[in-house]
Amino acid sequence: MGFSENSTVREILVNEQAKTILDKHIPGASTHPQIDMAMGMTLKELSWYPEAGLTPEKLATLVKELEKI
Repeated sequence: MGFSENSTVREILVNEQAKTILDKHIPGASTHPQIDMAMGMTLKELSWYPEAGLTPEKLATLVKELEKI
């Protein structure tokens, strides 16, 4: 399964490597108290929320790392 900006948070969290990469770019994302609300969201959708701290540049870097899995 390849990852992209259209991968959901759920898809990322079930893969340990992907989860580690997500937490590297958004520290604490996998353990955030409201993570359940984001499970069906894609990374692109998540980036629309300023509180995620996922700028376009950060999203591109995150996706680039995820694509290597």
